[in-house]
Amino acid sequence: MADTANNKIKFGLSNVYYAVATIAADGSATYGAPVRIPGAVNLSLEPQGENTPFYADNIVYYTSASNAGYEGDLEIALIPEFFKKDVLGYAEDVNGILYEDVDAKAKNFALLFQFEGDVKAVRHVLYNCTATRPSIESETKTDSTEPTTEKITVTATSVYNAGIEKNIVKARCTKDQAAQYAAWFESIYQPAAQGA
Repeated sequence: MADTANNKIKFGLSNVYYAVATIAADGSATYGAPVRIPGAVNLSLEPQGENTPFYADNIVYYTSASNAGYEGDLEIALIPEFFKKDVLGYAEDVNGILYEDVDAKAKNFALLFQFEGDVKAVRHVLYNCTATRPSIESETKTDSTEPTTEKITVTATSVYNAGIEKNIVKARCTKDQAAQYAAWFESIYQPAAQGA
């Protein structure tokens, strides 16, 4: 029997992974193996889209809401070089020097992560993300050492899932779905037939 107790609060970002996505002509995606990004500090994503009211009888008669995904910041202690190469299009020369190629195209990726809670940890996946390059910043060392983190802006939009014939943005999983929960960071979960 599933554990039906729900969280009252959430806290604690952990288990941040990415998986490089290849987007097909029909808008569907295939993914590489998820890779862990260590040092996750903060993730803050705002929903994108708008409500469009339709007026009749001198009132708001109907409102349509669009889902344009999410946008916001992922803050990491230090963005790993492998992420910069895999996703942001950085290159490495024969001497091991990492450089930015102005003509390189950033890659789409799935973003996986976990939020803790008072009852259960919830695991999430955003299916079609793009990211900006991090800012270049640091500051002088003083009496106390305060680490400077790095942020990338993540935009998450939809991909087409042929199995359920829908465009999907995000999925989430708890320990109630034990098999899927255990394998969440091994590959990108694809929704099955729609339930109740």
